[in-house]
Amino acid sequence: MNLVKDPWLPMRLQDGSEQVLPMSYISRSDVVDFALPRADFQGAAYQFAIGLLQTVLAPKGQTEWIKLFEIPPSQETLEGAFQTVEHAFHGDGDGPLFMQDFDLLEKQKPTTVSGLLIEAPGENGIKNNTDHFIKRGIGEQMSLEMALLALFTLQINAPSGGAGHRVGLRGGGPLTTLILPSTEKTSLWQKLWLNIINRETWVYDEPDLTNGSVFPWLAETRTSDKKATEIYEHDVHPLHMFWAMPRRIRLEVQHREGICHISGKTAQAVVADYRTQNYGHNYSGNWSHPLTPYKGDPKKPEAEWLSIKGQPGGLHYKIWDVLSFSSNAQAQKCAAVVSHFEVISQHSRKALKHVRSRLWVFGYDMDNMKARCWYSTSMPLFQFDPEQQDDLLVEVKYLQKLSSDALWHLRSEIKAAWFQSPSDAKGDMSFIDVEFWQRTESLFFDAIANLMSEMEEDDDRQQLSSEVAKKWLTKLQSVVLDLFDEYALSELGSERTMIKRIEARRSLSGWLYGGKDIKAFKTDHKIEAKQEVS
Repeated sequence: MNLVKDPWLPMRLQDGSEQVLPMSYISRSDVVDFALPRADFQGAAYQFAIGLLQTVLAPKGQTEWIKLFEIPPSQETLEGAFQTVEHAFHGDGDGPLFMQDFDLLEKQKPTTVSGLLIEAPGENGIKNNTDHFIKRGIGEQMSLEMALLALFTLQINAPSGGAGHRVGLRGGGPLTTLILPSTEKTSLWQKLWLNIINRETWVYDEPDLTNGSVFPWLAETRTSDKKATEIYEHDVHPLHMFWAMPRRIRLEVQHREGICHISGKTAQAVVADYRTQNYGHNYSGNWSHPLTPYKGDPKKPEAEWLSIKGQPGGLHYKIWDVLSFSSNAQAQKCAAVVSHFEVISQHSRKALKHVRSRLWVFGYDMDNMKARCWYSTSMPLFQFDPEQQDDLLVEVKYLQKLSSDALWHLRSEIKAAWFQSPSDAKGDMSFIDVEFWQRTESLFFDAIANLMSEMEEDDDRQQLSSEVAKKWLTKLQSVVLDLFDEYALSELGSERTMIKRIEARRSLSGWLYGGKDIKAFKTDHKIEAKQEVS
C-alpha cells in the first residue's frame, strides 16, 4: 500500500456520505473533510495532508497561493506531484517504509499495536493494574491504514516514553493551530490550503527528497545512545519538521482478513504487533514548526523557546494571544501558518473577502508519559493591520490578566467560604476555573471584536473605548459574583457558616469594585469611578 497513491483515508462528501479515497481526491469540490474515527487521528490527517502539500506543491509567492486557493489543481496534477515522493510513502513491503525505522529491529520483542495509541496504558500500567481510567485492550488489532495513522500520530506528538524513547520534535504533546474557514461545508482543499505557506514567505532550498534530510526513514537512523548525537534545526531540511521521526518502530503486517478495532471495519491487511527500540532521533535546540506556537523568556532571550502545550482545564482565551500574535518583546511566536495567513489576508483582501476564518486548536494534555486529556476547540481569528499588533497585544494581555486576577480572587473567596482554614485546604478546584473561562469567553471575544472595529475607524486608538471597557468590566463582575453565589451560597447551612460565606462575598465584592487592579483599569480606560456594588 502506498499512502500518496492508493485509497486509504476516509473522506466526507458534501452529501454527508463517506468514502475511502486516494490523496489526489482532496482537491475535489465535493470532498469537505476527512472522516477519521478518532479526534487525534483527524488532527493527524490534516497535518499529514498539509505536510504533503507543503513538500510537493508549495506556491512560489502570494499570487500563486491565491490562484490555487480559488482554483484547486486537478486530480491529475496532484497525482503527478505526489509521484515525486511516492518512494517515501510505502506502508508495507520491502525497502524503506513510511515513518518506520530503517532497521528491521528483528532482535526486539514484539509488543501489542495498541501501544501506538498515546492514551493507551504502558507495560508497567498493565502489569501493576493501574490502568483504572484508560483501559487496556483498546486497538489490539488495527487495519494497516489505521496502524500507519496511529504511528504518524505518535511520531508527531511523541511524549517521553522511558529511557531513550525520544520526545517529538515539538516536545511531548504540542498544541497544533490551523486556519480553517468558518463554514464547515467549505471544501477540504481550501481548509488545507489556508495552511500552506508560500516560498517567498518561507524561504528554503529545494529539498532532496531521496537522502533522508526531509524523510528520515529513507536513511539509516541517527541513533542517540552516545553523546553529541542531538539533531538541531540546521542539521536537516526545514520540511523535515513535518516528517520528524523520534521513535524507532517497525510494524508487523499480516496480509489476512480481520476486523480493525479502531474503525470497526473489515480489513485485508492487519497489524497486531510492532517492534520498537530506544535511542532514535534526538531532536534538540530551537525549532519553529510551522503549525505550532512557541513561548520564550523575555528576560533570557538566549534560552530555548518552548512549544505551547495542552494544560489541565482545557483551551481557553487565556492563551489566545500566544496562538494569534507574534512579539519579540513578549517573547512569543504564533504558528507560522497563522502569521502567513494574516499577511495574505492584508495583501489579498479582495480574493479572501468572502473567507471568514477561525483558529482550530488541538492537542494532548500530557503528564510526562500519561495522557490526561485530548483538547480540541475553535477560536476567533481577527484580521488586523500588522503595524497595530503590538498595541493590540498590550490591550489583549490587559484583559487576560484582569480576568486571571478575578479568577484568583473568586477561587480564594470560595475556599474562604467553604473551609475553616482555607490555606490548608487541598483538592482539585479546577472545575471553578473551567466554569469561569467558559462563561467569560464570549465577553472577551466580544470586547476584542469591538476593539478591532474601533481601531479600523481610528488608527490612533490603542485600547478599548470607555463604553466598551465599562460594559466588559460590568459583565465580568457579574459573572464572578454569580459563580460565587452558585458555589458558596447555594445551600443555607448553619448561621455560623452563613456569616463566614457572607464575609467572603463581601471581600470578593470589595476587590471587584474597589481593588487596586480594578481602579487602575477604570483609570486607564476613563471609566467613571462611581459604580453600584451588587
